[in-house]
Amino acid sequence: MITNISLNNVASYKKVATLTTDKKVNLIYGLNGTGKSTLSNFLYKREDNEFKDYVIQGLNESHRLLVYNQKFIRENFFESEKLPGIFSLAKENKDAVTKIDLAQKEIEKLEGEKILKNKALDDEMASLEQKIEKARKVVWEIKTAYSGGDRVMEFCLDGYKGSKEALFTHIFSINKPAEKPEKDIEQLKAELQSISGENAQRYSELPVISFAASNVECEAIFDKQIIGNQNSTVADLIKKLANSDWVQAGLLYLPPEPIGKNEACPFCQEATISSSLVDSIKGYFDASYEADIVALKLLLSKYETAIQAIPGMDVYDGNPKFESFSKDFDIKYTAFTRIVGDNKRKIDSKLQTPSVPVMLEDSSAALRDVNQVIQQINNLVTEHNQSIDQVAAVKKIMKATFWKIMRWKYDQTIQSVIAENGESKVKTEKLSAEVKELAKKISTQQALITEQQKHTINIDEAITSINHGLLDLGISDFKIESHAESLYKIVRGENASYVFRSLSEGEKMIISFLYFIELCRGKTNSAENDKKKIIIIDDPISSLSHVYVFNIGRLIKSEFLGKRESKTNKVTGETIVTWKYKYEQLFVLTHSLYFFYELTETNHDYRPESQKLFRLSKNSEGSAIAEMRYQEIYNDYQAYWFIVKDSEQPPALIANCMRNIIEYFFNFVEKKELSAFFSQAPLSSNKYQAFYRYINRESHSLGQNIFDFKEFNYDDFKAAFAELFKAAGYEDHYKKMLG
Repeated sequence: MITNISLNNVASYKKVATLTTDKKVNLIYGLNGTGKSTLSNFLYKREDNEFKDYVIQGLNESHRLLVYNQKFIRENFFESEKLPGIFSLAKENKDAVTKIDLAQKEIEKLEGEKILKNKALDDEMASLEQKIEKARKVVWEIKTAYSGGDRVMEFCLDGYKGSKEALFTHIFSINKPAEKPEKDIEQLKAELQSISGENAQRYSELPVISFAASNVECEAIFDKQIIGNQNSTVADLIKKLANSDWVQAGLLYLPPEPIGKNEACPFCQEATISSSLVDSIKGYFDASYEADIVALKLLLSKYETAIQAIPGMDVYDGNPKFESFSKDFDIKYTAFTRIVGDNKRKIDSKLQTPSVPVMLEDSSAALRDVNQVIQQINNLVTEHNQSIDQVAAVKKIMKATFWKIMRWKYDQTIQSVIAENGESKVKTEKLSAEVKELAKKISTQQALITEQQKHTINIDEAITSINHGLLDLGISDFKIESHAESLYKIVRGENASYVFRSLSEGEKMIISFLYFIELCRGKTNSAENDKKKIIIIDDPISSLSHVYVFNIGRLIKSEFLGKRESKTNKVTGETIVTWKYKYEQLFVLTHSLYFFYELTETNHDYRPESQKLFRLSKNSEGSAIAEMRYQEIYNDYQAYWFIVKDSEQPPALIANCMRNIIEYFFNFVEKKELSAFFSQAPLSSNKYQAFYRYINRESHSLGQNIFDFKEFNYDDFKAAFAELFKAAGYEDHYKKMLG
């Protein structure tokens, strides 16, 4: 069932006009020129290019639209006098009819299941789309975060800033990095700013630390016990003391040579120091001992000089590329300087106590470690300097890095979509397979109907029905006859050529409408399967006299409007009213308020359930469709006043309505001559004579546009219109009708 029709940018529909309904029967009233034909033509041939800006909801492949309008009449009766035969089911083959009925019921059941499955499929796809849209909004944060503002990284978003879909598709296409990217966005920004713009400058490489005294650390002398001459007379004593270093230190306190008599010992203060003792002690510390001491001092001097040559921390931490390695550098630099410092202290200790062996720590590994950090910093410096020379290439690499960072950051969102996609795919594939299987079963039942119809179908019943309809309306001078296989023709007496063109407008309308009714009941192809029929009838009484208008209304009521059925609940005694329809849905469009009123449900208790009423109107802004309450149905006279007081209506339409009001009121109600009023002041003035000439024109067709009338002025005509009722003594009536 159609639930929504929207038209735009076609004919008088200058802006969107929408008809929304939930009813089987829909009645649409509108004056000529308001857009009825455009609406019915759209439903007749929706594929025409002029209707490209339309929306129609509720229509599907199980529906068949049957439209009665001027295009239908022209294409079926004027362009070809040989009408397609309408096939009906005969009653003779009860077995075939029973099988067809069962197949149609099965199709109806299967169609219901198919609708539910398709709805489930649509719901699943809509649910997935909502989840994806939510993910798109999350990913769109990239655009809002990195475009605008400082704009440093905005170049990475080129091509993806204008569409959530494009941005989401791009990041979705990137493979997740195996590991978290080493750099972050702030680092990328800093790097880009350092190689481009006013802040771009080249950096110097940091000096690698060289330690010239590293070979000192492996000298054997540090492990040697440096002692004096063992042949000295005091050797045994010093050995017994086990402290030659203490003895040597005591030499500094001996009196200067020569010693005449025993001197006081610097240790015990007894007069025990003689020249021979001094010679013996000095003889203990011979040339070999002194050579070792000199060697130690030289090694200490070399080591101290090498330590002093080590660059300080300030040499390194001033470089902008140092920051990211500062912690690592500090640890390894401190480790190296600690080793060499400890080694220096050990050499000092060795000089103080030459007899005690010491072991110096190898600093080469620690030096290598700190130099490796320096090399990493220098690599960044080299890369930075090269980047200044090749900004475009670097930005390309940065862009790739930027998207790797984003892909890693939004991985949870993307993985969620991938998982939901997978789950949804399983569901949709299952539902699609079920829909396909149901369609296959429906096709099987339709084939069965086609086969059984061969035993029951004929066109004679439709011919009989149309001809009975003509006789019932009092038309006997032409009829429908069978012509060749599966065709009709219209005949009048002996004449069978172009009879339709010779009919009056009313006769053409009658026979074309009777044919249309049979077409709705049957089918034009004997193999055609039944579909749910949606009927559109556009002004079937436009050229008919009032007696035929009544008959056409009766035909539409009995055939299309449905029947009310009442059932009493045996338990509660409550009366339940239901409606039974032959067809899926009905739309009737008309310009006649009388005909419109004839088709409306008279019982106000049931009307809201069974029908929906609409009004089509047109003003300078175009055609519009509005719902209409039953209480708003005016007679023709009231409808003319409704148009007159709307200054937005086309001027010629307003003038025509004024003329019809005057004709109706003065000629039929009051039966007064207009000329008498227009010969009196103020109506006799030139200002009002244009209006008088206009209302005396021969054409009285409501809504007909008068293009050759040049003097029309809405304000003048309105003033003359008001003055006429005032002059005739009906000013109160005028005011009442204008509200």
